[in-house]
Amino acid sequence: MSCQLLSVIESPRHPNFTALYQRLDIEQEIASSIRKALKQVKKAPPDILVAEFIYGYGNNYAGVNISNLDVLLIALQRHRKETKVILFADKSEIAHAPRLEEIHPLHAVLQLPLNPTEFEKTLEEIIPCQE
Repeated sequence: MSCQLLSVIESPRHPNFTALYQRLDIEQEIASSIRKALKQVKKAPPDILVAEFIYGYGNNYAGVNISNLDVLLIALQRHRKETKVILFADKSEIAHAPRLEEIHPLHAVLQLPLNPTEFEKTLEEIIPCQE
């Protein structure tokens, strides 16, 4: 059974794994912003969410939000709690990523630049996706 994966690609640091997804029979949707990802989650929640974690050092919410992904993970809790979340994080920010566990379980947090073999193994742990 094919998995549905949503890639939130907000920066050029997000690696292109389209060929890997095709090889693993994963159907990829791409969102170029959190706003577009929110629409996709509401319309058709994915089995897997892959996104870059960007820590909110000086966000507009006076420290209420942890990162760029808070609102999206809250939406996953409403629309599909089973979604597996894989985050990519810069070495300087990776220590902050586990705080998102307070919102939604994280399957993995991988350090940028990514090791493609490590990412493939991480994906293989969660496929085939269950309906």
